[in-house]
Amino acid sequence: MTHPGPVLVVTNLDDPTTDLVIDELHGRGVPVVRFDSGDFPATLSVAATITSDGIQGTLTTPSRTADLGNVRSLYYRRPSGFAFPHLDQQMARFAVAQARYGLGGIIASLPGCLYVNHPHRIGDAEFKPSGLAAAAAAGFQLPPTLITSTPDTARSFVKQHGPVIYKPLAAPLYQDAEGISCTVKVDEVTADDIDDEVAGTAHLFQQRVDKAADARVTVIGGHVFTVRIDSDLLDWRTDYTRLTYTTVTPPDDLTAALYRYLASFGLVFGAFDFAIDREGTWWFLECNPSGQWAWLEPETGLPMIAAMADLLERKNTT
Repeated sequence: MTHPGPVLVVTNLDDPTTDLVIDELHGRGVPVVRFDSGDFPATLSVAATITSDGIQGTLTTPSRTADLGNVRSLYYRRPSGFAFPHLDQQMARFAVAQARYGLGGIIASLPGCLYVNHPHRIGDAEFKPSGLAAAAAAGFQLPPTLITSTPDTARSFVKQHGPVIYKPLAAPLYQDAEGISCTVKVDEVTADDIDDEVAGTAHLFQQRVDKAADARVTVIGGHVFTVRIDSDLLDWRTDYTRLTYTTVTPPDDLTAALYRYLASFGLVFGAFDFAIDREGTWWFLECNPSGQWAWLEPETGLPMIAAMADLLERKNTT
């Protein structure tokens, strides 16, 4: 069976990773329809019917129209949210809900489409407790981890497992006093740092790995790209200028665990982070189902863009 239809790409306007993949697909003559779901309904429209063959109809952008019954694959990256600023608050809430369940439900139900990744499966995998539980079941080593809203429990955990780091369970952006967008960073905490404000919401605490290096393992379909990242940073994402990269071979049992993890969520792509301790043990930290990866190609020479284009083109599938 061939898949002559287009690749749908769902992301925001500022997404350099997607730009690289689309350039590769264009070079291969693969049709691409890119859109941001946040453009609906101003510059994006949809007309779909439900048939015995599944969703049929069209999705139209200012420059292209896609046949919803003949989509080759859908690359779901980082679309912006629906917004209806011209409506009052109550009507905007209604319109957002209709758009989410209408357009969102359509693009999540395309017949014969390969999802990289399916938006619902991304949502499932973004819950850190679910991801950590799936990682343990897949066979990864995990540092001792606590999720709590109880200050005394947090203090006891820090005393038992210190040194301990704090991680946000999700990373929404906020603005500092100067209006600069920021996010909550990973940081070490002591028992004295724990106060009654912990009771205000859920928090994640985890034993700090005495690491020699980090590793980013990117799975793109049947390809596993493994990069060791050396730095003196607790969180290497805070300063990319201090990183050095080396391509490495993962431990023998790691690859099978990667695919067990992805299968548990129905994913075909994942950006996995590990801490490698001084004895050589790889400790699972997280898997981002929409993680960044393209910056590693020029640093390492790994053919990651081609691998993603192969997957979306369905070059090696039947």
